[in-house]
Amino acid sequence: MAELAIETRALTKQFDRHLAVNDLDLQVGAGEVYGLIGPNGAGKTTLLRMLATAEEPTTGEIYIHGERLKRDRTNSSLKQRLGYLPDDFPLYDDLTVWDYLDYFARLYYLREPKRSRRLYEVLELVQLTHKRKSQIATLSRGMKQRLSLARTIIHEPLVLLLDEPVSGLDPIARMQFRDIIKSLHEARMTIIISSHVLSDLEDFCTSIGIMELGYLVESASLQQLYQRLSHQHILIGVFGDVEPLINQLKNHPRVEGWEIIPQTEKVRVKFSGNPENCADLLRTLMAANLAITEFAPAQESLESIFLKLEHKQAS
Repeated sequence: MAELAIETRALTKQFDRHLAVNDLDLQVGAGEVYGLIGPNGAGKTTLLRMLATAEEPTTGEIYIHGERLKRDRTNSSLKQRLGYLPDDFPLYDDLTVWDYLDYFARLYYLREPKRSRRLYEVLELVQLTHKRKSQIATLSRGMKQRLSLARTIIHEPLVLLLDEPVSGLDPIARMQFRDIIKSLHEARMTIIISSHVLSDLEDFCTSIGIMELGYLVESASLQQLYQRLSHQHILIGVFGDVEPLINQLKNHPRVEGWEIIPQTEKVRVKFSGNPENCADLLRTLMAANLAITEFAPAQESLESIFLKLEHKQAS
């Protein structure tokens, strides 16, 4: 079994009468990027705060690389392996980018020459080297978010906890942030990231956890979710009338359904086969002398899988 970077056992957090996290068992392997998704109020932020020791569990246990995590001062070295970026961490606008990072590096007892070397490393990673002398007040929102991430990883944590890091960012800023996460994943850092932007998560997450009303209702690798819940679709375009295409699709054993895309000569086909079966379908259509202009297999998106799971839970 792969080494677990994070494990929780019956983790529970109750605020007065509100149960924010309920009897949660979570396992995240070392080096994974674990995407935590769910609606507002599902308990994602509370879970991350407990993992970061910013919140005391009501009951339950947390283990980081096999060592129990406590909120008191008994295992400070373990806490130094954690990096936590909340969704509302303040920046000091009157400081320069360099001075801000240098301040936090000193808090983690980084000494020269390692401290300056590490500052240059993280500035290069988050693409802010050219802004190192700029005041934080002059940075764009995307730059500020990348700077916050740089502050979070300045001490080279083993586990990185990110709460809605792409919230409110424009598409270019989200893409830049996503590329940085990919680089951290390649460096074998374990990352838990919560987000509502599902299209961002499916591009780099290795596993997904879905929370609902404090419960972890689903936790699996992205590959397992796709195998279990995703249907393959094929977008097929023809030159001219689509009816001959429909007649061929009716007779193919792997075709489970189809829909004609309005005002086009294209059909979206629900298909249960593997790549070899796709090739067989294409050969069949060509042998029927259909003028195929497009044949594009594609898996369902993570968003459609999430909606399917939500519907399943509701029913």
